Amino acid sequence: MTTGLIEKVNSAECEEIGARAPNIIEREKPPTKYPKSVAFFITNEFCDRFTYYGLRTILALYLTTKLHYDKDTATVLYHSFTMSVYLFPIVGAIIADCWWGKFRTILYFSMVYVLGALILSLAAIPPLQLPVKVITLLGLVLIALGKGGIKPCVSAFGGDQFRMPEQAKQLATFFSIFYCANNAGSTIASVITPMLREDVHCFGDMNCFSLAFGAPAVLMLLSAVIFIAGRKLYVVKPPAGNIIFGVSKCISRAITGWRRERKTNPRKHWLDYAEPTSGQKMVADTKLLLKILTLFLPFPVFWALYDQQGSRWTFQATRMNGETFGYVIKPDQMQVASPLLILVMIPLFNYVIYPILAKLGIKRPLQKLTLGGLLAAVAFLLSALLDVQLNTVDVTLPTEFDAHLRIYNGMPCAYRFATPLPNRPEFVEPLGLLEAKSLSVPQSHVYVYNATSASLRCKDFSGAFRLTPGKETSYYISDEGMQEFFDSSAKPKLGSSMVRVLLNVPANESAITLTVDEAETPMPLVLHSVTQVVYVAPGETKLQLANKQITSINTKSGGVYALLVQGNTIDGFNSKLHAIAQSNRIHIMWQLPQIIVMTAAEIMFSITGLEFSYTQAPPSMTSILQACWLLSISIGNLLVVVIAELKLFKSQAAEFALFAAIMIVDMLIFILLAIPYKYVEHGRDEQANQVVATTGTCKHREAERKPYTGSKGNGQVNEVYEGGH
Repeated sequence: MTTGLIEKVNSAECEEIGARAPNIIEREKPPTKYPKSVAFFITNEFCDRFTYYGLRTILALYLTTKLHYDKDTATVLYHSFTMSVYLFPIVGAIIADCWWGKFRTILYFSMVYVLGALILSLAAIPPLQLPVKVITLLGLVLIALGKGGIKPCVSAFGGDQFRMPEQAKQLATFFSIFYCANNAGSTIASVITPMLREDVHCFGDMNCFSLAFGAPAVLMLLSAVIFIAGRKLYVVKPPAGNIIFGVSKCISRAITGWRRERKTNPRKHWLDYAEPTSGQKMVADTKLLLKILTLFLPFPVFWALYDQQGSRWTFQATRMNGETFGYVIKPDQMQVASPLLILVMIPLFNYVIYPILAKLGIKRPLQKLTLGGLLAAVAFLLSALLDVQLNTVDVTLPTEFDAHLRIYNGMPCAYRFATPLPNRPEFVEPLGLLEAKSLSVPQSHVYVYNATSASLRCKDFSGAFRLTPGKETSYYISDEGMQEFFDSSAKPKLGSSMVRVLLNVPANESAITLTVDEAETPMPLVLHSVTQVVYVAPGETKLQLANKQITSINTKSGGVYALLVQGNTIDGFNSKLHAIAQSNRIHIMWQLPQIIVMTAAEIMFSITGLEFSYTQAPPSMTSILQACWLLSISIGNLLVVVIAELKLFKSQAAEFALFAAIMIVDMLIFILLAIPYKYVEHGRDEQANQVVATTGTCKHREAERKPYTGSKGNGQVNEVYEGGH
């Protein structure tokens, strides 16, 4: 875009004036003050990144725990959302460049973004009784459209606020601050939103997803208000056309020309047929663009692995123990490790790793890209090994051919059972638990029993065990007799603890509560003496009746517990805690090796890939490269969706290993594509930023200026540097 009117002048006259007064330009340059509008962009960017990463950090757990999707479906929805976020920037870029301009595009899509975030938070409020799944999906679609629409415009619009080349240094500083703001927003969001989710209790729930979604929504609304507040200070340039259309026309004309003239007028390259209509420069630039895009073909596989840190790796963290020096690290908080490691590892790579690799002969961008991809494969092999270890300590759930049986004894005396059941249970202590796991039951079956007690305090009884394949059937002995209910030893999805209370108390004394950190949770009865399962935070939990403490228990992350209580307020209460599923034993910090390796892979792949793309591409084609880079992220998430939908493996470790294998094969293909590639160096445009001193009919003239990024190599704003990708 031009910065002023360019008039036709007498070139000879201008040259003569320029020769007489060579220093006029320097004396007439206005002072280069830092644009005040920059503060609005920095604040806006922080709020935007907090909102997006705050929502995304807890999204996978929300889909499984509150919307009750299984992990495969939740993974599909999570990556479909991420895919859309990186697909819509193409739409936003075209709209901004062709019709609305950057300011109006950011403004309108921000409104869509805010609306989506508010809808998502409202859907998470139980008292509203909205159709949660439908409203949640609507909110995610609007967020993806809004976030994707503004993504290609924000940093470019910020670059438009600077006068070039006078403010080149100030602009470089702006992008440094801009990058810090978006990393600070994403990092803080990854810490705070899990805390709002788990540490705040609302609407009778131990988790408060409505607040965890609502806080980012309010911050995004604040972001839009801040952006609008600075409108009078902005330099707003009109739309200048989108180069994507120009390239599309060039390719289309080349195909048409090839079909028409390939026999009568053969040319060396099929794109040469577009020269008469598109021009020699456009054809030459498009040729180079297609060479680079050929190297882009394997890139989506890397993003398929990278973006699973927020889905599959988060699900993996829920099966691990987060207790660290008195603080419990939440599963979704592990995502904060990556941006923190990036800040530490970038200087390490620049000053240590890369010099060492250079001595080993690995110094060219395509070599670093290959190594980055292989590191991603190593990270997934580590995650597969970790999952194998988790499987060895995880509870074994019944299959479709067997069943689990539990007998809880809430009486003050022991019972002996006589039954024809295979691997039959025999003896259960007072307030004890008797378990018979993996009983071979190909189909539903009834087994009679006789229960006898040696104590006169407890009466004998008889009945039947009804077992169903794939189910965990439990029985509770109380003064009311034997009660049947379906139990489950499946670990909680949020890494918290689950507790069920079994009561053998007078009916008027069954209104009990569990208290954690002074937050009371009522225990509704599903049977006369059996409560529902409730989720509690790891640590001390008190059982109270009418504000009087009956007992206290200490739960661990991932544990499933049954608390048996017998007695009354006059004689006192007896209780005993049983662990139905053992707490998570493997510490969550064992995820750090795979996160560190993946962060190293990101530095070598993402940053190097951007550097390669933007230094090798013709300056006029960098916007297309940005769109295609984001598109590769979108396609990578689509690959995760496809593999998750195929459900090739029951074991998550096997799926991790599959992704690692795909990544290795992908890098072998990339090596084959990279071997024949010849690096190019673009000549410097001597006319760029030229200023001609004039008097009379001669006026200051600036070449069409482009936003400057300091060291990106080609003078184009690279929005993709936001937050890694």
